[in-house]
Amino acid sequence: MKKTTLIIAAHPSMEQSVVNKALAERVEKETTATVHYLYEAYPDGKINVEKEQALLLSHDRIVFQFPFYWYSTPALLKEWQDTVLTYGWAYGSGGDKLHGKEFLAALSTGGPKEAYNREGYNYFEMEELLKPLHAMANLTGMKYMAPFMVQGVRMLTEDQLKDAAEEYVSYAVKSL
Repeated sequence: MKKTTLIIAAHPSMEQSVVNKALAERVEKETTATVHYLYEAYPDGKINVEKEQALLLSHDRIVFQFPFYWYSTPALLKEWQDTVLTYGWAYGSGGDKLHGKEFLAALSTGGPKEAYNREGYNYFEMEELLKPLHAMANLTGMKYMAPFMVQGVRMLTEDQLKDAAEEYVSYAVKSL
């Protein structure tokens, strides 16, 4: 049986997105991947916990794909974590449902890579800013993978965007 990847695409304006939309549309062409558009599924913000947990159980790799807003995930993705990753299911006593799955954060930033270091505009490195997601993966028993990042998105050419989408599929889907 082929291993599968679940892409939880969390962009509040996916149709207006250039980068996240291109990445998600490229992944949709892969037979071993499911793209789950969070804002499309829950425009009212009311998350169906059982449906989401079933999606998680049916995939081997979980990917959070999102634009990096204010040094974090978009609001609905955080709400998703708060409501879906419940005690006794995802962590805590008996909470082992995600153990052994792989977790990947796939994100885009407006600023270039150089902006995310001690001498850069944002001061902190991306690895530091992503520690809450790493901690979530650890708590739920998932294997944390190095993040996939498309940075400096405002300066990307069309060819660079296509290359990034192919790299994303290779790393997030085909490497499983």
